[in-house]
Amino acid sequence: MPVAPPGSGELHTFDAPSLETLISILRGRGFTVVGPVLRDGAVVLDEIEGAADLPAGVTDEQDAGRYRVTKGAAGRLFDFVNGPDSWKRRLHPPALRLWKAARHGKDFAAEPPDEPPPKLALFGVRACDLAAIAVQDRVFLGGTYTDPAYRARREGAFVVAVACTRAGGTCFCTSTGTGPAPSRGFDLSLTPIGENGTRAFVVSCGSSGGAEILAGVPHRPATDAERGEALHAVAQAEAHMGRTLRTEGLKDWLLSDYEHPQWDDVAKRCLACGNCTLVCPTCFCTTLEDQSDLAGTTAERVRRWDSCFTPDFSYIHGGSVRPSIRARYRQWLTHKLATWHEQFGMSGCVGCGRCITWCPAGIDLTEEVRALARSTHAEEERRAHA
Repeated sequence: MPVAPPGSGELHTFDAPSLETLISILRGRGFTVVGPVLRDGAVVLDEIEGAADLPAGVTDEQDAGRYRVTKGAAGRLFDFVNGPDSWKRRLHPPALRLWKAARHGKDFAAEPPDEPPPKLALFGVRACDLAAIAVQDRVFLGGTYTDPAYRARREGAFVVAVACTRAGGTCFCTSTGTGPAPSRGFDLSLTPIGENGTRAFVVSCGSSGGAEILAGVPHRPATDAERGEALHAVAQAEAHMGRTLRTEGLKDWLLSDYEHPQWDDVAKRCLACGNCTLVCPTCFCTTLEDQSDLAGTTAERVRRWDSCFTPDFSYIHGGSVRPSIRARYRQWLTHKLATWHEQFGMSGCVGCGRCITWCPAGIDLTEEVRALARSTHAEEERRAHA
């Protein structure tokens, strides 16, 4: 896992005011620029028109079941970690109309499709979320059948990543090998440097498109001192992760005991609310809803996010396959960390920590894995010495 200014090849530097120029160029090329904004006491993702829309002097505190935005160093940018939003919301919308038809006399006719999605520039993408986008690319675009709605949003998207210079209380991206420095999947990547992280940014180009955009932004070659400062800033984030996750052998022993008593223990605390799946940047489950108006003149089919924590998600004729919270939590955790490898050849967890922060019961994925491992190893020791 690299602990360095992201990307490879030549590094550049531009001063903080050049952020405004960068955003202006992207908007001038027809991109809808989406980045972090402060709203309702949380850092969320929404359209931005300029650098002034970015939260400045804002940091956050995160722990299991706890999130607070607090005052940070004056003027400092990107001093927060992930909020409840992820880029999944833009690329894989929570609700998507698949088709709509209207009655005309005795016949129904399909209505024209919605306007095509905007050309997106994702601004301020963290390394763990870059990894999550790669996971969703594999899910939606990597098989025989691809998702046209996802493809329409993903193709042509311009990605401006930002390296993390601090870690949050629930972050564990170093355990999953996904951060804190972006290494791939971006067009431009920025690492804040300076006494309060606002003086300048060390910039790496990850694509020819990124280099073309950067050419319009005042910049200069990065000095050795600036490279070292960026390296140190990212190393600080790696050294202060809020959580760790054991990954060695994880898949095999998670699948070795479906009747482990720890599943009963977590089921007593889990509310089956589905928060963890909704804030997760890689969860992709959906359901279909057919709707019509009361007059019977229109009908439509809508795809909506769903969760494996809802009883109806696994419903088949005769009942739900997973009727208990125990079974549903076990399905979520083992799929995310184990069977996802079998299905997609990669883990479904990128170490962002959102599922821990936004669980109202404060259930901690890393602690559950630790408890499962501890008791599993104790049983193995007992059997070995019996």
